[in-house]
Amino acid sequence: MSQPNPPRETRQPALSRRTVFAGVGVAGAAAAAATVLPGAVRSAAPAVAAAPRPASTGYQLTDHVKRYYQTARV
Repeated sequence: MSQPNPPRETRQPALSRRTVFAGVGVAGAAAAAATVLPGAVRSAAPAVAAAPRPASTGYQLTDHVKRYYQTARV
């Protein structure tokens, strides 16, 4: 018969909030240090400029919207 509460030595340690927050803090500090360090290797790919989007003219009945209306009919 199994014991309802096994001794602490046989239990696996649970992941605590303190451990999670410490890990997040270390990861954030490492990311900040990587951006600040001089000589950090940057991506060699040139940034592609996105085509300028036309000014919004408000509501537009696109194919996506038409498809939604078809599925929402009762």
